[in-house]
Amino acid sequence: MDYSAANTSLWNPIIQVGIIAALIILSNILRRKVKFIRQSLMPTAVIAGFILLIMRSTNVIHVDPVFLEKVTYHALGFGFISLSLKVPEKDTSETPLTGAKSGALIVGTYLVQAVVGLVVTLTLAYTFMPELFKASGVLLPMAYGQGPGQANNIGTLYEQAGMPGGKSFGLSLAAAGFLCACIIGVIYLNVLSKKNKLVRVKEKRNISGSVTVDTYQHTGEIPIAESIDKFSIQFALVAMVYLATFLLTLGIESLAGLISNDIKNTVSSFLWGFNFILGSLVAIITRTIIVGLRKTKLMTRQYQNNYLLSRISGLAFDLMIITGIASIDISDLKGYWVPFILLAVIGGLATFLFLRFMCKKLYPKYPYEAFLSMFGMLTGTISSGVLLLREIDPEFETPASNQLVVGSSFGIAFGFPVLLLVKFAARGEAAVWIALGLATLYLAALMVFMLFAGKKKKK
Repeated sequence: MDYSAANTSLWNPIIQVGIIAALIILSNILRRKVKFIRQSLMPTAVIAGFILLIMRSTNVIHVDPVFLEKVTYHALGFGFISLSLKVPEKDTSETPLTGAKSGALIVGTYLVQAVVGLVVTLTLAYTFMPELFKASGVLLPMAYGQGPGQANNIGTLYEQAGMPGGKSFGLSLAAAGFLCACIIGVIYLNVLSKKNKLVRVKEKRNISGSVTVDTYQHTGEIPIAESIDKFSIQFALVAMVYLATFLLTLGIESLAGLISNDIKNTVSSFLWGFNFILGSLVAIITRTIIVGLRKTKLMTRQYQNNYLLSRISGLAFDLMIITGIASIDISDLKGYWVPFILLAVIGGLATFLFLRFMCKKLYPKYPYEAFLSMFGMLTGTISSGVLLLREIDPEFETPASNQLVVGSSFGIAFGFPVLLLVKFAARGEAAVWIALGLATLYLAALMVFMLFAGKKKKK
């Protein structure tokens, strides 16, 4: 094997990881030493991501965009598997109904975005832009709510249905949504901080240096270092679950292919695009199996360590944030400037107001953590939701991070009708109006469930 620099496949990934590492150090220095950056609450990972985006866009350095997409995709799975493997602390405040309502909230936000998007594009189509593809507003929840993957898939579908540049339009909206999550989220963090409604990270207890033996080594756990390092075991657990997730997804896809190719194509894009959900479910099953083995005395020691699993998830999310921002490409937008600006602004405002109202109702004990994580996820990606959450809850002490995972799992069932509506809306003008009506009715049903399910009647 050639170990020299001529072997680009050997050295290019290492070089690109080194560039990202150098930008992390630079960004951390800027955040600590530059006052206005420090006071902006802009996380180090976001600063590094935007620096890399600017340098890549201006051809100062070359970073393979495919490499960035790969890191973003796999880091998402690693991060949430790490969180799901953690041994849960007893908390009677969260019930399965709370998880179901989180799923309904996620899908309800999709529907708000769909209704707003269709109203905007239908208004433009019947007034100033008669040539506008009337169903294009449905791309808003695909871009803001579900991210670039679904925006790309549905945009391609709309191109085939008669919308020129549908793919570029969807991807551009996804990029705008990510910027909305970062910029508006950070602004809102500053507003809350000035009103003393949240405690900034720097004002909390000193996390660095607060790790004790009790934090790192709980009773019944494997030793810190035996024949293998304890951190290696944590990484092995996460990697094993990720491999099992891959095999499970591949198996489901193959079974769907036995039924029909259409079902396989529909299931495939959904499963691979949301592999972190299946990964979280497999991690929870693995955690449950370990608990069962310990109860039957077939396993005598606890293998998970919450502190180290949090460190793995922290690294994964930092990498995901940096590569996610750096891979944004707004140059695909060709035309559609008026609907693009209107959808980006009005969609962001509607999402902000809806989530702020609902999070106060559903999560009264941690409304700001829940709002920031949900807003970040439902305007950009889960990475931006975690980004905002970590700024006020860096150790994921509130259930907000768990609700992202559990809610997304419930959201699969709640969200399937939305995917059907999205595809149905592309069939013509009448289908767009029917889709708008059905989306409104479904939103109303979810609102009733979220606000009134589980409420005890007063005698």
